[in-house]
Amino acid sequence: METRAMARVSIPRVLIIAGSDSSGGAGIQADLKTVSALGAFGMTAITALTAQNTSDVLGILEVSPEFVTLQIDACVNDVGCDAVKTGMLADVPIIEAVAAAIAHHKLPRVVVDPVMIAKSGAHLLKAEAVAALKSKMLPLATVVTPNLHEAGAMVGREIHDLAGMKEAARAIRDLGPENVVIKGGHLAGVAADVLYDGREFTEFRADRFHSKHTHGTGCIFASAIAANLAHGRSVKESVAAAKEFITTAIRNGLAIGKGCGPANPMAALLHPATEGHW
Repeated sequence: METRAMARVSIPRVLIIAGSDSSGGAGIQADLKTVSALGAFGMTAITALTAQNTSDVLGILEVSPEFVTLQIDACVNDVGCDAVKTGMLADVPIIEAVAAAIAHHKLPRVVVDPVMIAKSGAHLLKAEAVAALKSKMLPLATVVTPNLHEAGAMVGREIHDLAGMKEAARAIRDLGPENVVIKGGHLAGVAADVLYDGREFTEFRADRFHSKHTHGTGCIFASAIAANLAHGRSVKESVAAAKEFITTAIRNGLAIGKGCGPANPMAALLHPATEGHW
């Protein structure tokens, strides 16, 4: 019987190193939806399991650093990797293991989302791990994507306006990342993000949608940047496309659960605001 060989398909590969969200709105689950919607192939190294929903984080079970490393090795040694996105890293040993694995494999295009606090207010990064994140992960980052609270924790002061965002971006870039994107979703007025590449600032603005269904927005935004980088786009192009993508996801947020429902990364397939950037 004659058989026909399957043709190899070339597709960008994104390794996601993050925690699992049992409710599906953030974490690994949102990351995979995002990179899939953007035409990339997602792989995962899970750092922690969370029992959470739209209202609360009920429990966190951390994965051993050795097993996190084993997951990274398994993906990279077989499938390969065109970009990395890190999310919830939980504690110092996991941060150290992830940083060592990224350096060992010389993984390219690393997007670090410094996940610290969930929408519910639950802490997803232990206090003592903030220093390790700054010293171990930021020097490996192609792009780091803190929100105002995370950026404030990194620089030791509150941020209230665009001038403060730019000042913080300079300080964070001095810690080692190539590019810093500070997200202004918590600013009053326009939703503006600021990109600093060490030479110039670029602002990305969008209309603000007054919706409580924004669970997972940070995960989606960082994963969208990683997926676009994996496609070979520049950092500025990738951030611009990710801004459009997350705006569409927020505009079409899902009223699921009793708390903050999730933004919807799959909405881009029905409402392709990012068409032309994929």
